Amino acid sequence: MYSPTYQDILAARTIVSRYLPRTPVYHSPGLSRLLGCELFIKHENHLPTGAFKVRGGVNCLASLSSAEKARGVITATRGNHGLSVAYAARLFGTQAVLVVPHGNNPEKNAGMSALGAEVIEHGKDFDEAREYAASLVASHGYHYLHPANEPRLIAGVGTYAVELFEDLPHPDVVIVPVGLGSGICGVALVRAQMSPSTAVIGVQAERAPAVYLSWKAKRTIVTESADTVADGLATRVPAELTQALINRLVDDMVTVSEEAILEAIRLLLFHTHNLAEGAGAAALAAALQLRERLAGRQVVIILSGGNIDAATLRRVLHA
Repeated sequence: MYSPTYQDILAARTIVSRYLPRTPVYHSPGLSRLLGCELFIKHENHLPTGAFKVRGGVNCLASLSSAEKARGVITATRGNHGLSVAYAARLFGTQAVLVVPHGNNPEKNAGMSALGAEVIEHGKDFDEAREYAASLVASHGYHYLHPANEPRLIAGVGTYAVELFEDLPHPDVVIVPVGLGSGICGVALVRAQMSPSTAVIGVQAERAPAVYLSWKAKRTIVTESADTVADGLATRVPAELTQALINRLVDDMVTVSEEAILEAIRLLLFHTHNLAEGAGAAALAAALQLRERLAGRQVVIILSGGNIDAATLRRVLHA
């Protein structure tokens, strides 16, 4: 399988910048005081679909041939990847079929449908939905877009890292939420060229640690479940391409508790007035956990998405 490069990310930027706005990097005085470091936030929640994934969808679908677009595209998702593909499919005139697990975030399902995608519910979790989506390719002729084993997707989402290092050259640390890892792969590839001294740290949920465990063991580890409030991190089976890049390029990984994720959502709302979904808040949860290690340093957290559902938000506000 072809592994994406920094040059692929630069090429993707030419495409992505035609269709999507640049997202800001803001310093947070309140969170900086709380953490004892200089904390900056890359606000990927400000993109049209509310999350970074749309960069990958735009880059992937822009590259499809007319014949591939005519077949329609299919993928599996917990929401943000599906919103990305639905948004790009509408942009480039093709049909998107999105398979989600039963009980998926209803607001994300509604958003995908509103963009014109067909949403199919199947399976108990993301990985069962992913297997079902792949099984429909042969019978329906769709173009299958894997949620992570896709170099053009990684190149597309990696464009946010180029923006980041242009706006804030040489931060000490960047902390990135990890579901299957397309985002952190993009950051690590760009870091190697634009800011080699920057440490890249990934964060997973304690209750969905497959990529973290695989990174530690340097072999694929599949977990029994991925039951976390952070649906963007809820994966049991690592992806071959992104896991190989993570194992080779990422400096460190940590896991955070459900309580820490919910507290990070509250803190982001209090200090920045931004809504973060669980995955979007995970980087702040990790920064709080690593507070002593980060003291006095320049730290960036990636607020990867803001598509929190109403039920989870009520839980956050009433805790």
